[in-house]
Amino acid sequence: MAFNLVNGATEPATGLIKAGSLTSRAYVTFLAGNGDYVKGVVGLAKGLRKVKSAYPLVVAILPDVPEEHRRILVSQGCIVREIEPVYPPENQTQFAMAYYVINYSKLRIWEFVEYSKMIYLDGDIQVFQNIDHLFDLPNGYFYAVMDCFCEKTWSHSKQYEIGYCQQCPKRVQWPAELGSKPPLYFNAGMFVYEPSLSTYDDLLQALKVSTPTSFAEQDFLNMFFRDIYKPIPWMYNLIGAMLWRHPENIELHEVKVVHYCAAGSKPWRYTGEEENMDREDIKMLVKMWWDIYDDETLDYNFAAVQTQSDQAKLMAALKKFGRFITNPTAA
Repeated sequence: MAFNLVNGATEPATGLIKAGSLTSRAYVTFLAGNGDYVKGVVGLAKGLRKVKSAYPLVVAILPDVPEEHRRILVSQGCIVREIEPVYPPENQTQFAMAYYVINYSKLRIWEFVEYSKMIYLDGDIQVFQNIDHLFDLPNGYFYAVMDCFCEKTWSHSKQYEIGYCQQCPKRVQWPAELGSKPPLYFNAGMFVYEPSLSTYDDLLQALKVSTPTSFAEQDFLNMFFRDIYKPIPWMYNLIGAMLWRHPENIELHEVKVVHYCAAGSKPWRYTGEEENMDREDIKMLVKMWWDIYDDETLDYNFAAVQTQSDQAKLMAALKKFGRFITNPTAA
């Protein structure tokens, strides 16, 4: 399917959406534990404000997120929703990263049916151009950016073994003796989806009978949504490996969303010592993230909701949809 975006998304001057429209659309991310990922989510919230997104950021948190981090999120205008963990069936699977096991809890975001459509963004993502127009993509499909198979984390796969990557399928052809090419495979750090209780129930039922694999919930979501997956262009989820594996495909001035998932690239942990982290393009992208994070003018200002009536409507909506944690205060 040719990719065709609908333009003309509304961008209010305040970057806030009216309370009465909260039930329509939202961005959503996921946070677990008491580590430093909360910095990534704060950066994401500020980034969405910088590009004047019209929609709020919902943060699905596990019970182990400390109160201090919850208060930080609320102070940045986030809608905080506590969810219970989801675990895969017990098995001996060696995940690509040990912490991937907790990522199955992201399946809970399909329960957020007060929203008709949501855009999921990992906490190590930053948005550098407005992407609200993605909400206008046709319903009934799962939209995400294709992944790259060229990094060592894919060393367990046949794709990596023979050097095949869907980002550049003509470079190494898929051998005929291996049968049909693998189906298109997306990176689950960013996707556009429609919350649905029936889909959520189907996800949980499918999880019970699925054998977990190396990339945990990402493999599972690829399996589950295979028939309705529609790729969107790389600029909506630029993973670092694309810069050194497929530079011919990348024009950095076009990038809208950067995914700091490459080893050593998370800005709040960046040292420049890991492989490929001394590249000038990586240094620039890290600096761009910090420029947003450190910009105090992008901190949430509750007074920006223009009237007391609007404030009351907003607070009522926030409290209605999930466990909301106290009133945001201007930071």
